[in-house]
Amino acid sequence: MSSMPNSLSLHDAVADAATGDVWLFRGKAVADRTIRLFTNSPVNHVGVVLALDDLPPLLWHAELGASMPNVWTGLRQRGTQLHHLNRAVSVWTHRYNQQPWFRQIDIAASDDMEDRALQVVAEYSGRGFPRTKTLAGHWIKGRMRRGVPLTDIYCAELVAITYERMGLLGTDRPANWYDPGRFWSGDRLELVGASLGNEVGVTDVPPPEDSWRDDADGTPA
Repeated sequence: MSSMPNSLSLHDAVADAATGDVWLFRGKAVADRTIRLFTNSPVNHVGVVLALDDLPPLLWHAELGASMPNVWTGLRQRGTQLHHLNRAVSVWTHRYNQQPWFRQIDIAASDDMEDRALQVVAEYSGRGFPRTKTLAGHWIKGRMRRGVPLTDIYCAELVAITYERMGLLGTDRPANWYDPGRFWSGDRLELVGASLGNEVGVTDVPPPEDSWRDDADGTPA
């Protein structure tokens, strides 16, 4: 992985995106601050990039909102979603008032790793986002390394499962042990055969186009 600047325009960040990169977001809304306070995390949202063949880079994440169609299903739905990366960052920056960063992975994902990630997308796409009480229960049990059924799934849990299936994370901790802050550099996340670079701030993010923000609803989380 080449040395990265401290900040990069969205256009350049998307052009350089690779499967396994993580994107992190921090907002100012009450829900955002609550998540950070409860999890002692500097960020409140995380997603992972899938950059497949000649397709535009995609962001695989779980959110409370339904602002854009899920690329996998074609539907606007809350919960686990696959979005075009540039569109997702634009919506999260302007509609949800979030500050974005990304961390670049230092390996090239193999075809097998990407196939495993797509299997996670097929299995989990469209699953609901946990209610506050359920989310709190996931987090508390995760601190005790007790797994939970993931009928509803939180953003960090989704990234952890995707990384596990790709062989980038061990399975000694349940998915609910992870929160967005675990993917921030200060937490020293230990990957298997790979590492993530420092956070790169994203600048020059254009506002969402009307064609993919019409009928938007929901609030990020």
